[in-house]
Amino acid sequence: MPMSIEISGFNWVPDFARGYVRDLRPRWACEEVGLAYTMRLLSPVPPKPAAYFHEQPWGQVPVLHDNDVQLFESGAILLHLGERDERLLPREPQARATAIAWLFAALNSVEPWLFELANVEIFSAGEEWAKLRKPSLLKDTGKRLDGLMEALGGREWLGDAFSVADIAMVTVLRNADHADLMSSRPRLADYVARGTARPAFQRALAAQLADFRPEPVAA
Repeated sequence: MPMSIEISGFNWVPDFARGYVRDLRPRWACEEVGLAYTMRLLSPVPPKPAAYFHEQPWGQVPVLHDNDVQLFESGAILLHLGERDERLLPREPQARATAIAWLFAALNSVEPWLFELANVEIFSAGEEWAKLRKPSLLKDTGKRLDGLMEALGGREWLGDAFSVADIAMVTVLRNADHADLMSSRPRLADYVARGTARPAFQRALAAQLADFRPEPVAA
């Protein structure tokens, strides 16, 4: 059966979000192993197609269609694509378990802290509660990153080889690339630099940026 992968993305986002929307993750995974894919571009502004909410309950991206398989959530999509190719998800039991654990850790133990930081610094900037929250949030987020840096040690990747775990973690950590959270932790900064220097990442990023219009266009 011929393989047909379709990934949903947005046709417009504000400038600060360009290059950071989560459909970048499955795009990167496909680029790493040469999986052909097409994009289904949606407008991020209402009204989205009603049928799309049956695929993604909150109208977010990405959704992946892989022949008769449909799923949402970028982490679940990365895991699905990893099952397609051992270059994304090792088959040796411990290496596979390590990659899966770090995939979940990126999205559950690191990303929520950086998302809250973005809320404080961008979406709720100027709110009194955000000003009060920021110092302790920076401290707590730093502790999370210190734990990650210690676990990474001197390795190139989170496991013995590059995997979907690194796609998830690098894209998560890029959300802190504007802050001294990364520059003060050079091992993590170097890790992100290694990931973003990969040709597959560069192709995925360029493709996402090229899909954005000057203004949102109805799907």
